[in-house]
Amino acid sequence: MADPDQTHHPDEIRRRLIDWAAAQADVRAMLLTSTRARPGAPADRFSDYDVILVVEDIAPYVADRRWIADFGEVLVTYWDPVYPAPGYGIDIIGNVIQYADGLKIDFTVWPVTLMQQIAAAPELLPELDAGYTVLLDKDGLTRNLQPPTYRAYVPAPPTEDEFQRWVEEFLSDVPYVAKFLWRDELLPAKWCLDTDMKHKYLRRVLEWRAAIDSGWSQPVSGALGKGLKKWLSPELWSRLETTYVGADLAENWEALFQTVALFREVVGEVAGHLGYVYPQELEERVVRYARSIQRQERR
Repeated sequence: MADPDQTHHPDEIRRRLIDWAAAQADVRAMLLTSTRARPGAPADRFSDYDVILVVEDIAPYVADRRWIADFGEVLVTYWDPVYPAPGYGIDIIGNVIQYADGLKIDFTVWPVTLMQQIAAAPELLPELDAGYTVLLDKDGLTRNLQPPTYRAYVPAPPTEDEFQRWVEEFLSDVPYVAKFLWRDELLPAKWCLDTDMKHKYLRRVLEWRAAIDSGWSQPVSGALGKGLKKWLSPELWSRLETTYVGADLAENWEALFQTVALFREVVGEVAGHLGYVYPQELEERVVRYARSIQRQERR
């Protein structure tokens, strides 16, 4: 097996992609998107290559998947089912390919008809508006594509209704976590606490806080919160880290209340910036309810 730490020069990978596409008669265009297509975006040796293949017919790329081995020894793959492109209803396919030598390519395969419709549209799809580079275009399919604004994933300030709903939905998880911890049900407790409360609701609030510092002008995180750490103060990030604990029930009870406290602090700063009111009374009632569950003995 090849060395997984091998560094691939971006120019070399682009050239390999272009040469491969040029040799495939049914590949009519190829675009690079995401991090490696955005000026100044932080890319490292493990950053993947997000590639759109525009082909005559996607069916052969689904039926016979051996083509992915043209770029190296395949370590492991993930394939989406065939699905309609949002807003267009035309079937596409996507995959994630990790190669044994460390190269990672995420291919999305579009039919020519979809590319034609996207090129004729007044606005780009978000994945293109976030940044794209045309690597190859045999037929001028991309000639009329709008240029990217690089603002597709820039957070927008929440409306007051959205803000209040987000806070209430976050707080609605607290009784669930408390009940699961009281029952010694670790799996659902951890899902509610770490996935729903923190990864969904708290992460969005942290993104709002980071966006304030950027003037709501830059993407502050990628998928799953990637890159968010560099937008937050070391103190704030350290507090977030302390909310992640192991399997001990007492530690998870403490993590629950620390998560609520951190959420309150950060969302309070967002509320002050936007002129909204944080529902402090609601939070206090919810926390009291969770504390009352914590105090009850199990029989």
